[in-house]
Amino acid sequence: MAYDLEGPRTRINTSLVSRFTGRAVCFVGRVQKVHPSGTSFVLSDGDGKNVTVETTDPLDEELSGVIEVVGKITPKATIQAAYYAPFREDKNSFDLHLYNEALNIIHEFPQYYPFGVTGSG
Repeated sequence: MAYDLEGPRTRINTSLVSRFTGRAVCFVGRVQKVHPSGTSFVLSDGDGKNVTVETTDPLDEELSGVIEVVGKITPKATIQAAYYAPFREDKNSFDLHLYNEALNIIHEFPQYYPFGVTGSG
């Protein structure tokens, strides 16, 4: 990809997508639907809000459950995925609502959590 994905990437939820246009981010969400072409899918965050993730190549596996996506926010308010990783939930389920609450705190108090959040607000 033409954009820099090295170094820290800000973790965001759907409500923060518009603030990070053109920047590399990390998004964790639950798969809601996959486009029949396999070139995009929809994730919901801990508040139940959705974001579309676009891929450069069609998916070669079935996606379900919680996944983490690293990519760039496009001007269309979608995420252009560089890569993604499914979470294993066979032993413990991932609490997206609690994760979303943590993100809200991190973004509300960036002076205490300076991990790539500076300049976002």
